Amino acid sequence: MNAMISTSEKILDVAQSLIVAGGYNGFSYADISDAIGIRKASIHHHFPTKAELVAALVDRYRQQTELGLKALREQSASPADQLQAYVNFWQACIQDATLPFCVCAMLAGETPMLPEEVASRVRAHFHHLAGWLTSVLRAGAEQQLIRLDKRPDDEAQMLMASVHGAMLSARAFGDPGMFAAIVKPQIARLLVANR
Repeated sequence: MNAMISTSEKILDVAQSLIVAGGYNGFSYADISDAIGIRKASIHHHFPTKAELVAALVDRYRQQTELGLKALREQSASPADQLQAYVNFWQACIQDATLPFCVCAMLAGETPMLPEEVASRVRAHFHHLAGWLTSVLRAGAEQQLIRLDKRPDDEAQMLMASVHGAMLSARAFGDPGMFAAIVKPQIARLLVANR
């Protein structure tokens, strides 16, 4: 297997970091060109339009997320452990700034201004994530590991909003510890062992 990263992957990597830093309208092909050291025409060769570039980025991000969630299930049969691992992943990323923000969360804030081919992919990401969280919460409730006050899908939406809101708060206040301060009580409320 070739250890070299393809040009298109480099473009997507830089685009992701630029979106996380400044949103959809916060970067141009010139920014990517400067970061990678290639001509803008080369970027257009791989991604003719910015909408196509960001759509490809969201597709890649969704695939990575789906593989990550699948790995969580494979690593632990316990829904409570899966839920904790999901939260711990984001907490660690925010703490050490390796992946301080979900690119789809950043784009979701701009949904009214996004091209439909990007917005529909962002919505699909959140639908998939909500479905995964719902299934984990439902399984945890059935196994009496998780206590739900509402329907699993409602609890999933609340937890997803807490996690993404905590990302925003940690960023807004410049305090990575804010993430845990917001999310930890949510998880403690759900996990039977912590009650």
